[in-house]
Amino acid sequence: MAKDLHYFSSETLEGVFNELKTSKNGLTEGEAKARLKKYGYNTIADKEETNIVLEFFSHFKNPLIFVLLAAAAVSAFLGQINNFIVILIMVLASVILDFFEEHSASNAAKKLKEKVDTTATVIRQNNKIEIKASHVSLGEIIFLSSGDLVPADARIIEVDDFFVDQSSLTGESFPREKTPEIVSDENEKDNGHNNIVFLGSNVISGTALAVVFQTGQATEFGHIAKNVLRKEAKSEFEVGVNQFGFFVMKVIFALVLLIFLGNALINKEILESFIFAIAIAVGITPELLPMIMSITMARGAKKMAKVGVIVKRLSAIPNFGSMDVLCFDKTGTLTENNIQLVLYTDIFGVNDEQVFLHAFLNSAHQTGVKNPLDKAILAYKKVDIGAYKKTEEIPFDFVRKMMSIAVEGPEGRILITKGAPESVVERCGYYKQNGEIKSLSADVKNQALKYYQKISADGYRVLALAIKTNLPKKIKYESEDENEMVLTGFVLFFDPAKKDVADVLKSLRDYGIETKVITGDNELVAEKICRDLGMDIKGVLIGREIKDLTNDALAVKAEKNTIFARFSPDDKNRVIMALRARGHVVGYMGDGINDAPALRTADVGISVDNAVDIAKETADIILTQKQLKSVALGVVEGRKAFDNTMKYIRMGLSSNFGNMFSVLGAIFYLPFLPMMPIQILLNNFIYDFSQITIPSDEVDEDSVSRPRKWHINSVKKFMYIFGPISSIFDFFTFFILFSVFHLGASAFQTGWFMESLATQTLVIHIIRTKKIPFLQSRASKFLTISTILAVVIGWLIPLTPLGKLFGFSPVSYQVILAIGGLAVMYLIIVEIVKRLYYRKYEF
Repeated sequence: MAKDLHYFSSETLEGVFNELKTSKNGLTEGEAKARLKKYGYNTIADKEETNIVLEFFSHFKNPLIFVLLAAAAVSAFLGQINNFIVILIMVLASVILDFFEEHSASNAAKKLKEKVDTTATVIRQNNKIEIKASHVSLGEIIFLSSGDLVPADARIIEVDDFFVDQSSLTGESFPREKTPEIVSDENEKDNGHNNIVFLGSNVISGTALAVVFQTGQATEFGHIAKNVLRKEAKSEFEVGVNQFGFFVMKVIFALVLLIFLGNALINKEILESFIFAIAIAVGITPELLPMIMSITMARGAKKMAKVGVIVKRLSAIPNFGSMDVLCFDKTGTLTENNIQLVLYTDIFGVNDEQVFLHAFLNSAHQTGVKNPLDKAILAYKKVDIGAYKKTEEIPFDFVRKMMSIAVEGPEGRILITKGAPESVVERCGYYKQNGEIKSLSADVKNQALKYYQKISADGYRVLALAIKTNLPKKIKYESEDENEMVLTGFVLFFDPAKKDVADVLKSLRDYGIETKVITGDNELVAEKICRDLGMDIKGVLIGREIKDLTNDALAVKAEKNTIFARFSPDDKNRVIMALRARGHVVGYMGDGINDAPALRTADVGISVDNAVDIAKETADIILTQKQLKSVALGVVEGRKAFDNTMKYIRMGLSSNFGNMFSVLGAIFYLPFLPMMPIQILLNNFIYDFSQITIPSDEVDEDSVSRPRKWHINSVKKFMYIFGPISSIFDFFTFFILFSVFHLGASAFQTGWFMESLATQTLVIHIIRTKKIPFLQSRASKFLTISTILAVVIGWLIPLTPLGKLFGFSPVSYQVILAIGGLAVMYLIIVEIVKRLYYRKYEF
């Protein structure tokens, strides 16, 4: 019988080790592999690779394939064996093409994602090694430190001031301390098991060793996920595609119903009308859209990888192109991220070695994520702190904005606090000057704060130091102990602005992206750096000012301000949500624990390769280097992917839909079908072939110069204008072929097949650009070759023995010249209307 959570929290460590058949030294490589094979991968959703054969057959699930197979069955039932064979061949060819392209795109995306997979540190035969988090198995001994994601449910073995954020499971606002002590109360709720760490939580501070007792779906998080796993919010682009899908479905249903009823009433052939209507449905359905999107985004991801941008979620690429607001912290983004300590003073600006000693003790002993300020303190100079012994730690949190260390030393037991000056000063009742402790009056406090504001305005980042002497001996200290402290001084840091950032910010501005700085630092430092870099600062908003604002009021403020200073993680998240609520597509760039909520909320979450696990796991896009230049290059690729996807949609709307509208008129004008069902399917197959190279197409400079957003009304408008143009030329074709050349059914169908294929295939060269095609803007060589080849093949088929199989018959050169002339006239008219259209509308 499987042991429950209570067993692992109340059992001795020896009993847990025995139950899991492991030890503190960890598993051997052989044991780890055997357990992984037995218990499966450590994943919440079953991500085992689908067998390639099953993957191939999954492409038959497409509703259009079912419709075609139904048409094939009806043809076989009616004895139309030729139709039956041809439909089956086209279904198979379509599925193979779809499978090959999507499989290749999927493999490319998978290889890129593997570069940024979350890892876990495990103990193997007493040695620490890093493995993929998905490879963690039962009985593994895991090592956890600040910033790590907990990879599985595990029992604590030993800790050093270990705090975790398990709000994703319990909703707790503050970090929870974890200890190895056995839990004895059987009625204690799961979220109170202080000797257990859960999958889905992340380490705030300290280190720990723990033994894994549940993985994947068997974890507490896995149980929750099975029932209430939150579906990933659809991106702005995905919502647009869905809207387009519903719109197309309505149009197809209406057209097919009208064509079926009209043809059935006039020609009295119910089954033939049914197959014809099905062929029409297949002909006007943009069935390649998912494949075109997959290939376009996979190719975009490959290109982005070459410039240091790794895409974890392909659907984020079009959003990258649509992004019109980019938010980031200034540290390491606008600045060199080479923070150096430059000065340590008392509260009046006089150099004080005691201030540095206390800062060094605090940074050396704290077990949270070593931020750049801590590293700068420890790198400044070495101090012998052998006389001091750490006894306790109060970890940093974003409410207090400070952290404290209790040490035993020559001065006795003291509490050393380091943090944001405003927060630290408010906790002090005394100050220290020339070794003497004095009461902190309102006047002295104002002097200290004015000095802090002055150095901040000069661009220095500042931390305040305070101590509490004669500290009572306690096993555990709380934030309540951080009161009536002695303010000792300030530590000053400088992080110069990056040299090339001003140019990149201008480039982002030129691309139509507004940049905003959201930082925990004070507004004076942020404003100084932003001004030095030439940023257009519309306004500055301080964290405390938004506390009482409604979401609507914050949305207005968020648009009107550029710098958001002294912002907590929750504050950052509110700003991102507020901007999205105003219709902006928002990107957020961050790499710390505090950035995770905003990364999750943003349309595009951007992190860096050396970020903490929780930030990398949450982000959509990972940069190999923390620089805005990579973001600018990624935006261009995102816009190219968006534009190439829209080309396919515009192509279908401009001619494909128009041709099918023509059928409605044809059934009333002609005594026979304008095209046989099997000919429509062939036309559609060749047309689809010509489009698979769209993802390789070039994109005009003006198409990537601004954010591209999906507007369903623009899609409809495009169809309402360009669809009828195609229909008008089809009616001209009908008149010339039937009333001028007096062609019979087979020859007529051959002629319209040739005209229809030429117009709907070659129109891509017109609608792919706002410029003059071939002269000012040329398609890629692959798209040019595929479209010309498609027309040539389509026009040659009627002249070959294969043409008889499809019911074609050769037509005279006069008819071919007439068809060619109509096709050229159609392309010229579309070019003229396109120019008029873009003067008034955007797409």
